[in-house]
Amino acid sequence: MHQFISYIKFLIRSTNQHGVHSPFVYLLLTKCFYRKGKKESILKLKQFRKKLLQDKKNINVKDFGAGSRVFKSNKRQVSAITKNAGISMKRAKLLNKLINYLEIQEVLELGTSVGLASAAMAIDTKANILTFEGCPETASVAQHYFKDFNLNNIKIKVGEFDELLTNLSPKKSFDLIYFDGNHQKEPTLKYFQKLLPQAHNNTVFIFDDIHWSQEMEEAWDIIKKDPNVRVTIDSYYWGLVFFRKEQEKEHFTLRL
Repeated sequence: MHQFISYIKFLIRSTNQHGVHSPFVYLLLTKCFYRKGKKESILKLKQFRKKLLQDKKNINVKDFGAGSRVFKSNKRQVSAITKNAGISMKRAKLLNKLINYLEIQEVLELGTSVGLASAAMAIDTKANILTFEGCPETASVAQHYFKDFNLNNIKIKVGEFDELLTNLSPKKSFDLIYFDGNHQKEPTLKYFQKLLPQAHNNTVFIFDDIHWSQEMEEAWDIIKKDPNVRVTIDSYYWGLVFFRKEQEKEHFTLRL
């Protein structure tokens, strides 16, 4: 019910490029998100997803996040995870286009799952993806398909996020950080603060499922108010954060 109500509110508030007066955001919409992706890339993405949807193997999922609203057991079929918990094809295309448009080189992903988002960011891009996954069996599935599709620009690490983040070099910076591993308020805010030093002026943070719950919406509101944050885009499923100091602080609610 919360998601239904929040989506109605989003539809009322949201606009498209015609309601945007920021040149940066206007170009992001018209030159990136609203343009068609490369046919070759889309075909590879569809093939990757199709392979996962055909995988009937059962795995035991170790869930460190907010849990699942679909699955009642930790024993889950790879195809079901792909269908119910994996990134949609639409968002996979958007990720792929964004990586290329912003010429992203270094990516950190929190929450690999079966690897759909990782693949979207890796296929036909120049990006190097470092992705963290808490569940060993889920990570094993993702690694298998990365290898099967020759996605050698993805490196996966397995473990609890707190430990993996602690081991990150403080000198390491990322062009894009994708937060999709824990849909709870406190962990989201903790990871946001912990990774701020890894961001530079042109870095983009993407938070998945910002309207998942009331507490995720609260986390999103706190992130928007952070003094380091200059521009945000609420696309309902995603919250995009930019740190461009040359920009006026603005918040957009946009249909992607």
